[in-house]
Amino acid sequence: MDIQSTSGVRRAVLVLSAAVVGLGAGLANAAGWEPTKPVEFVIPAGTGGGADQMARLIQGIVAKHNLMKQSLIPVNKSGGAGAEGFLAVKEAKGDPHKIVITLSNLFTTPLATGVPFNWKDLTPVSMMALDQFVLWVNAESPHKTAKDYIAAAKAAANDPAKRFKMGGTGSKQEDQILTVSIEKATGAKFTYLPFKGGGDVAVQLVGKHVDSTVNNPIEAVAQWRAGTLRPLCVFDDTRMPYKAKVTATMSWNDIPTCSEAGVSTDYVMLRGIFMPGGVTQDQVNFYVELL
Repeated sequence: MDIQSTSGVRRAVLVLSAAVVGLGAGLANAAGWEPTKPVEFVIPAGTGGGADQMARLIQGIVAKHNLMKQSLIPVNKSGGAGAEGFLAVKEAKGDPHKIVITLSNLFTTPLATGVPFNWKDLTPVSMMALDQFVLWVNAESPHKTAKDYIAAAKAAANDPAKRFKMGGTGSKQEDQILTVSIEKATGAKFTYLPFKGGGDVAVQLVGKHVDSTVNNPIEAVAQWRAGTLRPLCVFDDTRMPYKAKVTATMSWNDIPTCSEAGVSTDYVMLRGIFMPGGVTQDQVNFYVELL
């Protein structure tokens, strides 16, 4: 896998250890518990987004290297800003044949929606990465820098008919939190439009149905490479380290931080794996070693 062209993760933790892959043992924890039936891999987000792509990448690597005797089956449960997926795992208390890929909405969804769920209802397994967000515009946008784009957004802020549209994944999730942070830091105002997943968000920006997005790198890299989207800045305190060219002229490292561009906002997102509550340590250990 070419992480330079397919991931914006700065502090990435290895998805699979080289030793386990090399052994091809077909079993992550030979001495302890192992699944006795297919494992449901819950994705509390829509198809095509970063969580969906990450879960299916992990599933593909596990299958390719025969790391489990049982199948790992990704299932999207995106309803209610991810609440559908989290509640499904909460209700599976004690069931070691269900795992969930988690985003920061593990914490924000119950706060924002009031669903009867707390992250402590689940069992943490592994933090895989902290993922970045990038401010994207359509490649035909007249705005070449984040500073120019924010200035234009501020100029249109007081006219609802002209206010810039920010597309994002879901309501009251990471994309909207970051949008509000931009507004507070700059004085700009956006009309926030929620969609089911990061893939859909990128399509909306390509089609000019929104003016900008804060998609994760993986969610818009294909459109960037194709020349239909333009990155303006990354919401992190340092630039991404990947220097291999994604387009003919730019690498991830060439994208300035938003602070460099005059937008003093940064935000990174948890990407991790949890299990239901009530599972045993031996069962947790299987997935820790697998991952």
